[in-house]
Amino acid sequence: MTEASTPTASAAARLLHRGIDHLLAKDMPGFLALWHDDAVAEFPFAPPGYPRRLDGIDAVTDYLIDYPKLIDIAEFTEVTVHQSVDPEVVIAELTATGTVVPTGQPYRMSYVVVVTVRDGKIAHYRDYWDPLAAADTIRAGSDA
Repeated sequence: MTEASTPTASAAARLLHRGIDHLLAKDMPGFLALWHDDAVAEFPFAPPGYPRRLDGIDAVTDYLIDYPKLIDIAEFTEVTVHQSVDPEVVIAELTATGTVVPTGQPYRMSYVVVVTVRDGKIAHYRDYWDPLAAADTIRAGSDA
């Protein structure tokens, strides 16, 4: 039994785990279907030239739909989900491993995400990652 399927896991934690499953399946339409129409995605450590905030499902879709063409995530390791005092907010620590698609180079990135759920969908997603490593990955992918 995974953490997501335990009876004590909050709806927000279960939704987060469903999102991880969609990402691993490279099912971006399925992943994006988990988001609210008016969802906000924030990337506080985004490098210059990349968005720090996306407002609405159209902006989130434009940003994420082709993600599997850049990064082929093979696994999420070290997934730890912390339930906040608000049952609709979870904080997750996770590491993604895989391949940078255009270069074939290995990919490994650790993240901390704060996810707020409203009406069973992702309403707010704040993603903290290493901007230097991300910029190197993005640059490597754009040079191919």
